[in-house]
Amino acid sequence: MQTIQQQVNEIKSRNKRVEADKARETSRARKIIIAILTYVVIVIFLYTTKFPRPRINAIIPTLWFLLSTLSLWFFKTLRLKNRWTRTK
Repeated sequence: MQTIQQQVNEIKSRNKRVEADKARETSRARKIIIAILTYVVIVIFLYTTKFPRPRINAIIPTLWFLLSTLSLWFFKTLRLKNRWTRTK
């Protein structure tokens, strides 16, 4: 009986970790931080390669990153819906 309780506690602990990971992955703050870091890295790269107007040109890849994070939920929902109907 004690091993069952121990296994239940381990599963609950694992579920808390998974929920925390999922919350971190979908966090708006995480996306903003990644976008800022993406912009900074691209600006540095464009400056070192002598690209014209690096601060303005670095905006495009950063916006594409943000756009991809916004559209991913749609594709995930579509995939899960398709998977759910296929298993029935």
